[in-house]
Amino acid sequence: MDREFIAERQKGLQNYLNVITTNHILSNCELVKKFLDPNNYSANYTEIALQQVSMFFRSEPKWEVVEPLKDIGWRIRKKYFLMKIKNQPKERLVLSWADLGPDKYLSDKDFQCLIKLLPSCLHPYIYRVTFATANESSALLIRMFNEKGTLKDLIYKAKPKDPFLKKYCNPKKIQGLELQQIKTYGRQILEVLKFLHDKGFPYGHLHASNVMLDGDTCRLLDLENSLLGLPSFYRPYFTQFRKINTLESVDVHCFGHLLYEMTYGRPPDSVPVHSFPPAPSMAVVAVLESTLSCEACKNGMPTTSRLLQMPLFSDVLLTTSEKPQFKIPTKLKEALRIAKESVEKRLIEEQKQIHQHRRLTRAQSHHGSEEERKKRKILARKKSKRSAIENSEEHSTKYSNSNNSGSGASSPLTPSSPTPPSTAVEHAPF
Repeated sequence: MDREFIAERQKGLQNYLNVITTNHILSNCELVKKFLDPNNYSANYTEIALQQVSMFFRSEPKWEVVEPLKDIGWRIRKKYFLMKIKNQPKERLVLSWADLGPDKYLSDKDFQCLIKLLPSCLHPYIYRVTFATANESSALLIRMFNEKGTLKDLIYKAKPKDPFLKKYCNPKKIQGLELQQIKTYGRQILEVLKFLHDKGFPYGHLHASNVMLDGDTCRLLDLENSLLGLPSFYRPYFTQFRKINTLESVDVHCFGHLLYEMTYGRPPDSVPVHSFPPAPSMAVVAVLESTLSCEACKNGMPTTSRLLQMPLFSDVLLTTSEKPQFKIPTKLKEALRIAKESVEKRLIEEQKQIHQHRRLTRAQSHHGSEEERKKRKILARKKSKRSAIENSEEHSTKYSNSNNSGSGASSPLTPSSPTPPSTAVEHAPF
């Protein structure tokens, strides 16, 4: 219980926590959240998910659970189960269940209608939804299980069924993809983002684990996330930059993260990125600079159309004959537009709060720095000396005047100099 030892241990533990909380994957881990905030993370989400899935199976008896897929995703409140159809026992499917997030602004009726609309979405670069349903508090979707896994599994050479932390937190070998893969996958992803943007369907959830690989074709996953109002994987990054304030610009910024990971085999150490390591082509660096550099984060993101025109993607030939189909009724399009505006409004408000907090922290740090304290001490000494001199002058003037009045002389009074204003800078909190 030695005081110095406890202080040293406290400092060490604080450093340990700082490392964990600044690691993007670890900071989202359920164990970390439960340790730091036990009151808000006390529920057993697997149990809640099982209850909801069991209720679903009562009305849909043709499905059967094979096994729960524990921790294969990063979200605490999203659970996965390996499934089969009773009359097709060899075919494997994946059921995902998630409850509502903080950005769910759709009415319950519109939300349920849009979730049930997802299986009708046909696009060469969107992974097909086999079945979708929702109630007022959660959504449940079923897709085909893909043995090859996601784009992130390819980059990290991971097994799809393994837990998220095991797959991606500490890779044995860091290696980016081939230039042709980067070009093709990047073009396909941009095409589907543009398609969704043109449809007025907000996405905002692009990252390598949300891109399924089907041969040489990338297919986007989890369109339901934006309807559920779930936070984006990269939200801690783009909330720092006030120019990334629309869901379209969020998608483009997230595409920058994804392109970096495809190129270098790992995520960037920090964003904005001040200098990029050598890449297979300068055309790759040009796109990265337009989405992740200091200038891009400060001035805003390009559009998906602009990225498609850049040399890295403009010469990629896409060989697909599948015609995109996604009919959204006019009433639901209007509901999506209003919900999208609400999501963007909350994002702008959060960015504003972060900006104000930063300014305040900088001001306090500046005010409390050693250099500033020294400056204030010197200014205080100068002020004190000046006051002493002025007091002395005033005293001698009074003495002189009293002597003159006593001898009957009529010399004019010499007024004392007014005290000059203090030159010390007052640091008011912002």
